[in-house]
Order: sequence, then structure tokens, then C-alpha cells
Amino acid sequence: MNNNSHGEEDQHKKESLDSRFNQTLRNVRGLLKGRSIPGKVLLTRRPDPLDDSGLQERSPSYQRSFSQNDVGTSDEMDESMEGGVRNTNNSDSNTTVDKLSCSNLNIPKAAKEVQKSAMGARATDSARVTKFTREVSGQMVILERLRELAWSGVPPYMRPNVWRLLLGYAPPNSDRREGVLRRKRLEYLDCVAQFYDIPDTERSDDEINMLRQIAVDCPRTVPDVAFFQQAQVQKSLERILYTWAIRHPASGYVQGINDLVTPFLVVFLSEYLERSIDSWSISDLSSENISNIEADCYWCMSKLLDGMQDHYTFAQPGIQRLVFKLKELVRRIDEPVSRHMEDQGLEFLQFAFRWFNCLLIREIPFHLVTRLWDTYLAEGDALPDFLVYIFASFLLTWSDKLQKLDFQELVMFLQHLPTHNWTYQELEMVLSRAYMWHSMFNSSPSHLAS
Repeated sequence: MNNNSHGEEDQHKKESLDSRFNQTLRNVRGLLKGRSIPGKVLLTRRPDPLDDSGLQERSPSYQRSFSQNDVGTSDEMDESMEGGVRNTNNSDSNTTVDKLSCSNLNIPKAAKEVQKSAMGARATDSARVTKFTREVSGQMVILERLRELAWSGVPPYMRPNVWRLLLGYAPPNSDRREGVLRRKRLEYLDCVAQFYDIPDTERSDDEINMLRQIAVDCPRTVPDVAFFQQAQVQKSLERILYTWAIRHPASGYVQGINDLVTPFLVVFLSEYLERSIDSWSISDLSSENISNIEADCYWCMSKLLDGMQDHYTFAQPGIQRLVFKLKELVRRIDEPVSRHMEDQGLEFLQFAFRWFNCLLIREIPFHLVTRLWDTYLAEGDALPDFLVYIFASFLLTWSDKLQKLDFQELVMFLQHLPTHNWTYQELEMVLSRAYMWHSMFNSSPSHLAS
């Protein structure tokens, strides 16, 4: 009897999960057909933005607006985030059901909390900070749990430590961490002395040309942020990039890699400089601190690019492969857009190459970049494949608009996308759609076959 009763209970739970999963899939299909998900719930389960002003504390212009679906009680959101698993490395179907079940959030109750949005945001943010603190303060950090939390955004003041851990630059064992960082920073100093701080007479012609190209590109890096126009900042970029290129001869320096240093530089500088990035001056720092920041940027960028080396080798085959996957995914998700772009003769390489080369840094406001990179780094080794889903979601943000443009208009529009007024709301929606489509298609590659 007991076995029968347990069997019936298990069967009931399975049917309940199947029902919730099927409902979520219906919601997703509705979105793909142009209908919105009921309640417009973000699948990242983010009830509020993490104010990325970490780099600019409490700057009101960087706050995201709240809708009735963004705010809930701290207890509800705490439970929601505790249950959610966001890293797409795990393809287990039960985990997928848990991830997708966030569409069952209590929307009516959330609506009652709208008038207390600020209070709800603080309470929920406090709950998230508590979770992060618990994960990183132990003697041994469980990276899988840290990835799950970081996928939905890292509190700005915790971001430097969390990023070092996620990239494997800082060891998860707290007893070893300080010693490893000290050794790696000294190793970077040795590399700079050996490769950068030498006269041109000791460089080959190729190395001289590479250094000149880096010196040309550094002033062009994030030109709309005044901080990056400081001479000392550009000199730091030059040292990091040249040292990295010399140590990675298979690729050397490729234009676009200069953009990839900037999120690391801003995040690690935020450990030493307060207020808004607009008020920062690197000359306020000691040479030792600047050296430590450069070293952290160098090693973290190295760790990131280790997982995508063929993106920057000759002919950049890794990027070409992902652009093809992006084209196939867009065809599967939004066939009218795909057909229209093909009819107009627009190749995905004409616009998506830069997206993969610079990881969208040039396409969105810079103050949103570090939030996007929280998700990038949380993906770990799965990042290259997940980029395809993020970029598909990004492109199809303008699905209706794209279908009305001819070839020349498409090229101009995709080169100057209207993202300058974007807030965290738009970025979170891009990530949510990317997650949904990844859940639907990544384990079924035959759906993407031509």
C-alpha cells in the first residue's frame, strides 16, 4: 500500500511539473509569434535592477524603472531566486523545468507592491547581497552556486571579487587566494619589464607595427566615456594589450580586443575609486595600485579569451562559425525577418561580426556593459554558444522595424542601433529571451539544421 501511495504521489508531481513546463512552452511560443508572456515576467527572475552605479554610486540616471511585474515582497523574491538555476551549462531537463517555472510568479500580489517599489527593491537587493556574501565568505567558494547567483547580476561593490572567482583567476580556496594574486601580479610586472619596457631596437618589425596599431586604437576605445581619454588610462590599456599580444602569438593583437579590456578596467578600478566614473582620475592612484589593476585586467582577459581563442586567430574562424549559427537561429525563431534580410541581400557577417568581435560593447550604453558581463562570466565555458542566443534576442528586439527597411536602411540601422536610452529593463529582456530560446533549442540542434 505504501509503495502504491508513493507511486501515485510521484506520478502526481510528475504530471504537475509536465503541466507547468508545457504551459511555459506555450507562453514562449506565444512570445515567438509576437504575443507577450502573461505578466511580462522576466525569466531571469530579476525583480529589480542591481544599480550598476558601483561605478557611480546612487546616480539616479542609472536607475531602472519599475513596472508592476518588477517588484514583489522580499520573501517572495528571496524564495524565487533561491530556487532558480540560471547557468545554461546544465542541460538536465528537471533543472530546465525549475528555471522556466518562474513564469508562475504571483503577479496580482506583485501589483500590490508597486507603491512600495523603492522599499521592495532595497529589501530584495539586501536579500541578494546576503546570498552573495554567504557564497563568497566561506573558506571554499562553490563556483556553481556563485554562477547561478551571478547570472542575474552581481552587486557592484562585490563584482571585482566575484569576477576573479568566476574566471578562475582567484582560487576558490580563501587560504590560497591572497598568495596566488600576489604571485600573478608579480608575474605580470615581470612580463611588462621583459616585453614592454624595452627600446624599439630590441623589437622585431612585426612587434613595432603591432605596438603602433595598439597605440592608435587605445584613444578610440569607448570614445563617449571621458575617463578613457585620460593619457594614463590609455597607457595602461597599451601595456595590457601589448603584453597580452606578445604572450599569445597565435592571435597577436586583433582590433576589437581593446574593447574587451574596458569592463575589467572599470570593475577593478571601482575597488579604489568612488563616485561616478565621470569623476574618476587614475592619477589619484599609487603606481602599485595601478600595477595591480593592470595585472588583474591582464589575467582576467586572458582567462576569458582562453575559451574563445579561435575568435582572434587568422581569419577568425570561431566568429565566422558563430555568425552562421546566429543566422540559422534567427531563421528558426523569426522566419519573416530572416527571409526579408535574405531578400535584401544583407549578410549577417556585415553586422554581426562586430558584435562577436567586441561582445556588444559598442552596441549598448557603457553603463550597462558590466551587468551584461555578469551573465557572460557566469556562463563560463558555455559562453561562446550562449552568445548566439543573446545576439539573436538583441537583433529581434527590432523585428518589426527590420522588416520595413531596404538594404541600405538595414545597414545604417544595424550600425547605429537605437540603444542610447536603454535601461536595465531592456537588457534584462534581451537576456530573458536568450535564456528561453537556449532552453528550447540548444539541446535539439536538429531544429536548427537547414
